Amino acid sequence: MRHPHETAGMQEASGKSKPGYAALRKGRCSLAGQIYLVTFTTRNRRPLFADHEFARLASHALSDPRLWQDAHLRAWVLMPDHWHGLIELGNTHDLSAVVRNLKSNTARRIRLVHPDIAMVWEKGFQDHALRKEEAIYAAARYLVLNPIRAGLASRVGDYPYWNADRI
Repeated sequence: MRHPHETAGMQEASGKSKPGYAALRKGRCSLAGQIYLVTFTTRNRRPLFADHEFARLASHALSDPRLWQDAHLRAWVLMPDHWHGLIELGNTHDLSAVVRNLKSNTARRIRLVHPDIAMVWEKGFQDHALRKEEAIYAAARYLVLNPIRAGLASRVGDYPYWNADRI
C-alpha cells in the first residue's frame, strides 16, 4: 500500500485523475502560531539525497535563516527521497507559501551546482496540524528517528541531515 503523498496527483491508465493535489489542499487551514507536521517528496521518489553532496546542499537551503523570518522550523529531517518538518507559522505567510519557499530555495541551490537536475520536488505536500504538546514531542521524535528506522544510522547523532529545537 502506498502512502497518500506517493499517490497524490497520479493518474489512472484510463486518464481519469485520482483526487491528487486538490484533495491534499481540501480543508487546509493556516493559523498563526500553529505547528504543522509537513512532508514532501522528491520528484518520482528519486533518492536524490542519498548523495551527500545533494543532501548537504538541500540541508543548508532548508535551514537558511532568511526563510524563517516569519515562521519557525522546530524540527526537520531530510531523508533520501523526502523531507519531514515541524513548522510553526508566524503571522505573515500561510503554510503553502512557506512550503513553496522551502522547495524553491532548495531546488534553486541544487540547480546552481547541478543544472542537469530539472525537478527536485514533487508538487504538493502533506500536512497535519498538531494541537497538543505531547503530539509535538511525539512528532519531533518520529522525525529524528526516521533515519534509524530506515537503516541509515544506528543512533540519531550518526545521521547528519536533521535538526531539532529543544521541544
